[in-house]
Amino acid sequence: MNAIVIYKTKYGSTKTYAEWIAEELGCEAIDAKEIKAEDLLNYDTIIYGGGLYAEVINGVALISKNIEKLSEKKIIVYTTGITPLDCREYYDNLVLQRNFKNGVPENVKIYNFLGKMVLEELSVVHRTALKTLKKIMSGKENPTEMEKLLVELCDADGDFCNRDDIFELVQYAKK
Repeated sequence: MNAIVIYKTKYGSTKTYAEWIAEELGCEAIDAKEIKAEDLLNYDTIIYGGGLYAEVINGVALISKNIEKLSEKKIIVYTTGITPLDCREYYDNLVLQRNFKNGVPENVKIYNFLGKMVLEELSVVHRTALKTLKKIMSGKENPTEMEKLLVELCDADGDFCNRDDIFELVQYAKK
């Protein structure tokens, strides 16, 4: 298999998953800032990982803006974040629509993994955004279930990465 794992990380969990996946597949994991779109043409399987920030997959434009050039490739995109994995409406609607405006092409498969959010490691911008989000959502008169969940997630603190979660992605990549 001629594969590569590319990642863009802010706090480390996306890189952690990239290294685990690359180890399982016997390929290289490389930071997205070290690769150009034309380099991707050298691989049959391209795995891209990025953290989720307000439904945007960090750096996924490397894939989405070059999707036509990569139409003959097996592409796997994975996200890391703290939204529970069973929130399918969130992932399948908001995240995919925001990152793949014309829909997810047939050659692209998406996976979501829990990452980490260690509050003391967050940038001032991210801590401020969490406080603001929590204040806005807590002030809603009749919050939706998702809005209630967002309030809870603002207080999440820990590393939720789990190597076992990559099994399905790795099996798909090997097919």
